[in-house]
Amino acid sequence: MKSKQVNFDTDPKSYKHWALEFDNSVATLKMKVDPISGLRDDYELKLNSYDLGVDIELYDAVQRIRFEHPEVKSVIVTSADDKVFCAGANIQMLAGSSHHHKVNFCKFTNETRNSIEDSTEFTGQTWIAAVNGTAAGGGYELALACDEIVLVDDKASTVSFPEVPLLAVLPGTGGLTRVVDKRHVRRDLADVFAVKAEGVKGAQAVKWGLVDEVVPKSRFTEYVIERALKRAENSDRPWGENGIELVPLKRKESGNGLSYPHLEVRYDRELASAFFEIKVPEAAELIDLAQLKSLGASFWLLALCRELDDAVLRMRFNEPEIGSWVFETEGNPDVVLATDELIKENADDWLVREIRHYLKRTFNRLELSSRTLVTLIKPGSCFVGTLAELVLVADRSLMLEGTFSDDDSSPAPQVILTEVNDGWYHMVNRISRLQSRYYGRPDELEAVRTEFGKQLSAKECDSLGVVTFTFDEIDWDDEVRILLEEQASFSPDALTGLQANCRFVGPETMESKIFSRLSAWQNWIFQRPNAVGPSGALQSYGTGSRPTYNHERI
Repeated sequence: MKSKQVNFDTDPKSYKHWALEFDNSVATLKMKVDPISGLRDDYELKLNSYDLGVDIELYDAVQRIRFEHPEVKSVIVTSADDKVFCAGANIQMLAGSSHHHKVNFCKFTNETRNSIEDSTEFTGQTWIAAVNGTAAGGGYELALACDEIVLVDDKASTVSFPEVPLLAVLPGTGGLTRVVDKRHVRRDLADVFAVKAEGVKGAQAVKWGLVDEVVPKSRFTEYVIERALKRAENSDRPWGENGIELVPLKRKESGNGLSYPHLEVRYDRELASAFFEIKVPEAAELIDLAQLKSLGASFWLLALCRELDDAVLRMRFNEPEIGSWVFETEGNPDVVLATDELIKENADDWLVREIRHYLKRTFNRLELSSRTLVTLIKPGSCFVGTLAELVLVADRSLMLEGTFSDDDSSPAPQVILTEVNDGWYHMVNRISRLQSRYYGRPDELEAVRTEFGKQLSAKECDSLGVVTFTFDEIDWDDEVRILLEEQASFSPDALTGLQANCRFVGPETMESKIFSRLSAWQNWIFQRPNAVGPSGALQSYGTGSRPTYNHERI
């Protein structure tokens, strides 16, 4: 039976689990989870525990604070309950979820935490966790995503990772990596902490590096506000500018795909493939920064980014059997190049910066999806500048040599790479897709850099290694079909592992470690009987019976 479709549409007026408050340069996001408003009716979200629906609202809040409130320079995340900050992911929800849902839930939740860290690092909105009650599991992981953690000193509140001792799983959204890589907790203390179900509180939590400050309840709120105002002083976000409203997306859904103003997604279930066709405007719609801001969320590149982000999330959760995502573009390359130039000229503007980093996060979400990514470069394509990232993001890229005989209106396809592709949108390994493509091949990378701004033909792209293969009209349709049929014939699990290993070359970062180590191990653990078997920890939790473990170390 097909699982319930997941919908990512929400707004602050519709929130069931969060409250947003604004006071000049400081925003406060309060968690107040409604126990009976989960995505399913077989669990209650007690003690500020969360499911995917809670995190969909959190992701929406992060985006709105960034785009709709340029005046906000610090964000305080706290709880409306003065005894519980957050109890983490709801155990009954996890126990009753499919493997597919559990893994995608953890991935989306971690991407939301990453967007919080991205906000602090790149766009001048510092996040501070005001932990005014116990923070367990995913609740503490939410705090870890913030730049500062302030814990209330009430002799009872703790931070903890109870997953290993109680549930036989790992903290699901990067907690272990953030503890040692971000907060520099000693590995031996981290080992103790991760099996100490009751957690750590007070001065010991500060000493171990698990939190930054412990503050008495009597002055807790005052202290947190002081910290938020202090951090706001160092932000370059503007005063007196209007934000842009993230209006609801215009989307049509059917059993055959998704349709947006700038993006069409068509399903081919026989090939287990989805074709993403991106439509670039034929005429430039803006001249300067003022016009971009007046367009707001309807500015074509921002609108496309939101549509692509939405489509990727819906495809992940709602169409797990469509294993290949195929990207095509059409439209006027000059519009893309002019837009990139406008972004370059106004790189320090708060809104331009937000748009660029949103594009970066969306391209990263594509790469972190467990799908085969294919790009088709045909006559009429528009793979230039920012949209050329979709050539570099692909596991396979195919380019037509020349034109189709039945179409004499479209010129032979070309690819235009620019400096945009060499650093604007870094991957989770913190290097560009171009650097990743030619990793360890500096001469080839430099050869490509000398071609920036040029219209590269199929022959030139093949010679430079920009695309995987080029084919003429005679072979094109057959080669595309064979590739997609081949991908559909392989084990999806094996393909996920294969492609994730090949995509992220070079340096490791905290982010790449989370998605490689955590995703691989959690994926495996979520299928082991010790966790999910009939007598496993997830099924036994709350029943009063102890789990039964196979004690082989594998």
